[in-house]
Amino acid sequence: MRFGIYVPTSGEYDVATLAALAREVEELGYDGMFLWDNILTTFDGSGILDDATVALTAVVLATTRIHCGPLVTPLTRRRPWKVAKETATLDRLSGGRLVLGVGLGGTWDFAPFGEAAPGPERGAMLDEALQVLTACWRGTDVHLHGGHFTVDGARMLPVPVQQPRIPIWTAGYWPGRAPFRRAARWDGIAPLRRGELFAGLRPEEFAACLAFVGKHRTDSGPFDAVYFHTEPGGPGVDEYEQTGVTWWLESTNPATESLAEFRRRLRSRTG
Repeated sequence: MRFGIYVPTSGEYDVATLAALAREVEELGYDGMFLWDNILTTFDGSGILDDATVALTAVVLATTRIHCGPLVTPLTRRRPWKVAKETATLDRLSGGRLVLGVGLGGTWDFAPFGEAAPGPERGAMLDEALQVLTACWRGTDVHLHGGHFTVDGARMLPVPVQQPRIPIWTAGYWPGRAPFRRAARWDGIAPLRRGELFAGLRPEEFAACLAFVGKHRTDSGPFDAVYFHTEPGGPGVDEYEQTGVTWWLESTNPATESLAEFRRRLRSRTG
């Protein structure tokens, strides 16, 4: 089991603070730091929201060991070749410590810009974007002509440090099925309980989710499973580890927990 944190880029969590927090959690012995990736929503009412890619650059430069990445990037609101360039650069800058979390995202990041809400068409677009993204990471000529994206002979260099690719974790709300059929084709899952924004799955739900993914897996390579832990109490690490969870992320709701309170919680786990 690896341990990390999951934090926003809003309110108290500006870029300078995130860099300092990254150094702190690395010194405390945590294994990773993962950031929300939103355009508009802050959830804490502050109205302050920094860019996730810029924030990740600061996190990478402030650390030497921990894994990091967006969790999650709504890939369908991005040009996948631009994401490929950003992530390859971050992976090289970090020495191969990047993880890319992807998902459909929420309506709040689409509707104000006249874009359709996440749905089946967005799912197809996400699948195609992942195909483009991973092809660009290979550093060879890319020829893809799909329903949403066209790449005609582009070659993107340099390639990421991690091969055959930067790990891709797919997020979704359980017990929905489509996100987890998609996840089975990639490198990990980051499931939340439907209808509860910050709630990780209970152990029995996690076991069912992983069993579903396992039925659709065709690759025998490493596969991560992420649990979001928000509130003290409840089932412990051992119980989740038995279900197959590989990452325990201490997560915060900035509307109900201050940065100071969150830091105390992080220190209490390692102290």
